[in-house]
Amino acid sequence: MSYDTHGTGLQLRSEIKSSGALQLSLVRIPNITPGPDEVVVRIMGSPINPSDLGLLLGMADMSTAVLSGSAQSPVLTATVPPQFMKAMAGRLDQSMPVGNEGAGVVVAAGANAQGLMGRTVAILGGAMYAEYRAIKASDCLMLPADATPAEGASCFVNPLTALGMVETMRREGHTALVHTAAASNLGQMLNKICLKDGIGLVNIVRNAEQVALLRGIGAMHVVDSSEPGFAEDLADAIAATGATLAFDAIGGGRLAGQILVAMEAAINRKATTYSRYGSTVHKQVYIYGGLDIRPTEFNRGFGMAWGIGGWLLTPLLQRIGPEATQRLRQRVADELKTTFASHYTAEISLAEVLNPAMIAEYNKRATGLKYLINPAKGV
Repeated sequence: MSYDTHGTGLQLRSEIKSSGALQLSLVRIPNITPGPDEVVVRIMGSPINPSDLGLLLGMADMSTAVLSGSAQSPVLTATVPPQFMKAMAGRLDQSMPVGNEGAGVVVAAGANAQGLMGRTVAILGGAMYAEYRAIKASDCLMLPADATPAEGASCFVNPLTALGMVETMRREGHTALVHTAAASNLGQMLNKICLKDGIGLVNIVRNAEQVALLRGIGAMHVVDSSEPGFAEDLADAIAATGATLAFDAIGGGRLAGQILVAMEAAINRKATTYSRYGSTVHKQVYIYGGLDIRPTEFNRGFGMAWGIGGWLLTPLLQRIGPEATQRLRQRVADELKTTFASHYTAEISLAEVLNPAMIAEYNKRATGLKYLINPAKGV
């Protein structure tokens, strides 16, 4: 697999113009000669995660999308509604590369990184929706010899997020978890981790099909938020596990508050004395996603020992340091084909990412829909 340092490679770019137009395009960027401690990876798999969609589509109204250009150089434009333009101020008129993570084969290596030549590696660092990505050799996760780029493409965002939730639980003194949107790829991984590690986990889903999906992989506590008895079922599951920490992917609406109320109700089932301030057990909900963009609402029916905050993977990894981070990364590599296996709806090319019909599919963010970009496809 040759790599021409004098050639170019395709890269997907997203730009929001001051006029209020989103523009997605494929551009050719010069290939580089890696530095002594760098490698160049030919990307052969990069997933479309919810965390990628914010940068890729930038809150544009995709019903206004228009595709132009040629098959080799497509350009998609769409309108960003005026009420969202203020939130986009920091990125206006900047052509930005997209894609948080990916995997592929090392096709060029600096003097100190020759040991990685020809190896299949997973990488995290942005700009992955491209044919080639130059990166520090130390940032590569070497995959098992029998692993494909597709199997390693989702090595970081979902696996490390799931492991990071468990790490946060342990470091903050909790013993069990609640997770929303729990039938997602990430949610299934979290279930497998908790089952393997003996951790109580309460899964909140929104329909019977998702209940069945999680039951099928061994989940013990699954609660359907669409059922009339949701509040009581949730309190029962929390009482059974002792969960006092939750990770919420929904963000908007009343769910975060409902979880805190259920935690308080579960704790009070064992209370021997009454306190008008509620229990003294701290209950925490971390919001880490925004599947619902409405305001977060809650009624304070859960005492005074509680917290609602934001949670992101990268700051957590910075706090726990490189040694602990490497421990988590190694677990992902060791359990790549089991705990952290990802399944994709379809593999698409860079050009197909710009197809309005395809955007309508991967932008649904629906459970069970996950698309893999292969920049080598069609090139």
